[in-house]
Amino acid sequence: MKNVILICPSAEREKWINIFNKLMPKWDIQSLEGVKNKDLINTALVWNHPKGILKTFNNLTLICSLGAGVDHLLSDPDIPEGVKVTRIIDPLLSFSMSNYIIMAVLQYQRKFDKYIEDQKNKIWDHDADPEIKISIGILGIGTLGRDAAIKLKNIGFEVFGFSKSQKKIKGIECFFGDEIDIFLKKINVLICTVPYTPETHNLLSMKLFNRVKKSTYLINVSRGKVQNEIDIINAINKGLLSGAFLDVFEKEPLPNSSPLWNHKKIKITPHIASITNAEAGAKQIIENYKRNLEDQKLINEVDLKKGY
Repeated sequence: MKNVILICPSAEREKWINIFNKLMPKWDIQSLEGVKNKDLINTALVWNHPKGILKTFNNLTLICSLGAGVDHLLSDPDIPEGVKVTRIIDPLLSFSMSNYIIMAVLQYQRKFDKYIEDQKNKIWDHDADPEIKISIGILGIGTLGRDAAIKLKNIGFEVFGFSKSQKKIKGIECFFGDEIDIFLKKINVLICTVPYTPETHNLLSMKLFNRVKKSTYLINVSRGKVQNEIDIINAINKGLLSGAFLDVFEKEPLPNSSPLWNHKKIKITPHIASITNAEAGAKQIIENYKRNLEDQKLINEVDLKKGY
């Protein structure tokens, strides 16, 4: 079959082709460079595709994102109307993401920065209080945010949640809609897990930072376009934020010229909080391919108007 095309960065292509060849040997996956008859293509597997390219496939019925995020699709104004879109939601994604978030919380709460500096300077400060009293807020309690909230609660932290629509998590007070200020006043660690949509563009900006408790600590594992990096730096310098732990950035890779690199109160990781397990993701894509042919309900279908 020559009806499936893979469009992704060249560094990722061989990995995906090998997995699909193993799981679905009947597929003869086409490449953007090698496809001869675009009218045969009904399914596109995509990650960071060239904008506008998908509208050139006249018989496309299914677009599968090769990750949990769909911002690369939302930013393309030429996605064909009526085409179904799915993303990958894998339990291993939640596992990795929650572990990363817990690590980021603990390094702040247990003052790791101080003790790293003390070690460099050979200081044995046994009398200092080794913990910061924190109350955690999860901004965005979808699949990933919910998992992190539950695990942080189980460790023993006080946790609150906020989302656009009403959500319920046992043992965790959740706010929604216009209750954002109530939510922000209850917390001093803000963890952002929202999807990227037009509504969340530049959400992490001075408009929000002026409403948080003074010296709130920020952790962002959502998407780079959700944050305004200059505003994050300014908020830290003004004392509105005590620091930030960032895994995503407005431009990736983060340019060498970015002032984030050298800021003492900002931690940087290269978008590795949660990496899609390719084989698990491929199985979801294959299942959705079969369901789409039979006009059945898809797994993790995305509403592009909502952005998730």
